[in-house]
Amino acid sequence: MAVKSVLRMGEPCLLLKATPVEKFDTPELHGLIQDLQDTMQYMNGAGIAAPQIGTSLRVIIFGQKESDGSKNPRYPDADAVPYTVLVNPVLTLIGEDVEDGWEGCLSVPGMRGVVPRHLRLHYAGFDQYGNKIDRLVSGFHARVVQHENDHLDGILYPMRIRDLKYFGYSDVFFPNQDIQDD
Repeated sequence: MAVKSVLRMGEPCLLLKATPVEKFDTPELHGLIQDLQDTMQYMNGAGIAAPQIGTSLRVIIFGQKESDGSKNPRYPDADAVPYTVLVNPVLTLIGEDVEDGWEGCLSVPGMRGVVPRHLRLHYAGFDQYGNKIDRLVSGFHARVVQHENDHLDGILYPMRIRDLKYFGYSDVFFPNQDIQDD
């Protein structure tokens, strides 16, 4: 398919609650997922949601597709997350433990912020063929799923930042790192 333009913060589609997918294993759904994968890979994203490319459906993808153990260049210190297509996700936060961590977003290019996220969660949903997905995850994996799922509810990570002292340009906070968000 194709690398798509990623909508940036302020675009109306990013503020909508996305519509559930009703039909699985369709050419349209497969095409959307291919576009998401191509775009995420091109931009070195850890994940991407359909609303970010202008499609208001409850579809996210995340993780690394390569099995060679390569790290995401935008998150080199993070644990590897398995490549996942997740349609109509349902998240259940586990426990009260929350951790602050730096996040960036393809829709908020060039910026980073410290965002609180639950350490553990259970997520369920379907792959593009309608097969059930059911996982218990923690750490960076849990952070990525929460971040991408937020896009399906019209939430961007800056809306979750508690202290704006820790929100700004990546090259200011991390001057010696080559972090590319756009």
